[in-house]
Amino acid sequence: MDIPLLTKNAAARVRAIADKQGKPAMLRLGVDGGGCAGFTYRFELSEPEEGDVTSETDGVTLLVDTVSLDFLKGSAVDYVENLGGASFQVTNPQAASGCGCGSSFSI
Repeated sequence: MDIPLLTKNAAARVRAIADKQGKPAMLRLGVDGGGCAGFTYRFELSEPEEGDVTSETDGVTLLVDTVSLDFLKGSAVDYVENLGGASFQVTNPQAASGCGCGSSFSI
């Protein structure tokens, strides 16, 4: 199974956010319908739920529900800072196209 992974940059940022909020260093990545290309990525600090698939990078856990996993196999989550701002970005080998916002994709 091609479980999505966090990069070291993303793991460090999740840890910083979680520490600041007093929450466990666990990032949930999900896929919702909508957005300008058909699907959008959803990120939130979360606790594990039954059926979640998990991966760990530097002590930080990425949580993905089984429905979203079908859209995210082989993906990587990075944290990127550039002139346009800072954000979590998903590199998804299954995405046929995306849009300028970087948070919407189609398959």
